[in-house]
Amino acid sequence: PRSTLFPYTTLFRSRSRPWAWRYRQWVIEALNRDMPFDEFTIEQLAGDLLPNHTIDQLVATGFNRNTLTNREGGTDPEQFRDEQVLDRAATLGTVWLGLTVGCAQCHNHKFDPISQKEFYQLTAFFNTQEEVNIPAPLAGELGSYLAARPEYQQKRAALLEEYNIPKVQADWEDKLRYASQHPGEHADWDFAYGELTHTVDEARKVLFLDPAKRSEVQQVAMTDTMIGSCGNLFPKDFCASLKLNELRTKLNDLNSKTPAISYAPVLLENDAPPKTYVHVKGDWREHGEEVHPGMLSILPPLPVGQPVNRLTLARWLVSSENPLTARVAANRIWQEMFGRGIVYTSEDFGTQGDAPSHPELLDWLATEFQTRGWSMKQMVRLIATSSTYRQSSAARPELEAKDPANTLLARQSRVRMPAELVRDAALSAAGLLDLRIGGPSVKPPQPKGVAELSYANSVKWVESTGADRYRRGLYIHFQRTTPYPQLMNFDAPAGNLACTRRERTDTPLQALNLMNDPVFFEAAQGLAFRVMRESSGAFRDRLNYAFEVTLGRAPSPREAERMGKYFDEALHGLDQDPKTVDALFPNRIEGVPQTQTAAWVELSRVMLNLDEFITR
Repeated sequence: PRSTLFPYTTLFRSRSRPWAWRYRQWVIEALNRDMPFDEFTIEQLAGDLLPNHTIDQLVATGFNRNTLTNREGGTDPEQFRDEQVLDRAATLGTVWLGLTVGCAQCHNHKFDPISQKEFYQLTAFFNTQEEVNIPAPLAGELGSYLAARPEYQQKRAALLEEYNIPKVQADWEDKLRYASQHPGEHADWDFAYGELTHTVDEARKVLFLDPAKRSEVQQVAMTDTMIGSCGNLFPKDFCASLKLNELRTKLNDLNSKTPAISYAPVLLENDAPPKTYVHVKGDWREHGEEVHPGMLSILPPLPVGQPVNRLTLARWLVSSENPLTARVAANRIWQEMFGRGIVYTSEDFGTQGDAPSHPELLDWLATEFQTRGWSMKQMVRLIATSSTYRQSSAARPELEAKDPANTLLARQSRVRMPAELVRDAALSAAGLLDLRIGGPSVKPPQPKGVAELSYANSVKWVESTGADRYRRGLYIHFQRTTPYPQLMNFDAPAGNLACTRRERTDTPLQALNLMNDPVFFEAAQGLAFRVMRESSGAFRDRLNYAFEVTLGRAPSPREAERMGKYFDEALHGLDQDPKTVDALFPNRIEGVPQTQTAAWVELSRVMLNLDEFITR
């Protein structure tokens, strides 16, 4: 959705996360400037606790906001807040320690020496925070925003006063406070209170907070929620008399004409933190022994004399006292470079995980990582310039029996590209890829009928236009209930849990995706256009150029023969079918028969469907 002045001022949006991209922006910028991995860790886990922290360091804590959220009616917000806390602890174990600590949620870990109590000690580090959206303007946004803000606030306040909103909202809040303290007395009030808890972050706390002490975000959230859900609590004829539809139209119009700034979802310490308990059999309602923040006994202890909080935990993770994090991180870099880690189960360094194939190498890489100042770019360069990495990936018959999975790395690996890069490669070959960095998510074309599969047809997939249509796969909006099909077909993670190792499958759907998906069909048209505009000569000359663009090599004689035969057949068929020509390539290139370009579209679809095209 369009950025508005405040995150709640556009009413009745689908419940996506319109500011999630702001954390992604921080990650991209951090990686591009080679932020040391220890700083990268500390700022994400505890940027809000750093002395004199910056807005960027607060934005980094958005890492912790990437948990599942259930705002469906009838659910208990406390249950899902608790599940978010458990997920943050389990994610820390997976990402930085390579341990499946979440297995101890219901009982002592069955395989690794981790007790249930220790798991909840780990969750206690994440049980004292609250989720907040803060202003986090990008470069160039703040000036126009500040200039427009006084007039905006004046006009908004005047509109609210004109429609008698302050008085009605005070009554609305009184009734909701009563409903929260006397459940069961008024069913409609109970429903309205439940809707509030699923709409406004930290709703109960905000509701009982003195309105004068609410932040601007909280004030706007409460007012806009009241305007949007008046009928949940008041009689419909009363809401109609307030002319709220008219007010919503005016507010949205005011928002659309006002310069906006970006916001960011962050995690901040709660001034009234709850206590942490062991959950009996993992049930969030059954409190066992009270626990306090603490580390697993199988790992080195936290430093003595330091506050036992997230900042101390984050610093300990990347300290010399804890050798595990460097090994886990170095293994993941290796995994990205070779397609599999030295420890294949990169998410599990425990007793049930695979032993390292080259233990001494992993030790050395972990040590080098720390010695080189935790520089991720230096580690990539170190690995990429090694003789092991620079080997050919050509299969060697003498190794098939000895090392069929290439675990010992006697050759380079053949790895299918990640889901996002498959699309990027097609757009790049077609000359369509937009390489801009950062910004909100986009919604490129997808097959018809996908969004309609959402619950009650609640997802509206409005395709991006202009250059946004061709942005990198990294920026595709991810709708959990109806995820982007191309990403799912090529094994992108579902986003329910932390993923440190993607699976790679081969399915018929992938071939159909590359052939028929609207994005790849458009890419085939773009590739044909490039071939006809950027190369000349006989068919073989143009084919050589197409191979260079897509595969980085010239075709073999056998390939050229087969491609030529297919092209001639396509050309012959299109000569008899003008309508198909227009469907394949409706544009015209000066001096080039349209039928020829359409035949090249058909040939381009074949080339973009080759296994070699999507394989590194």
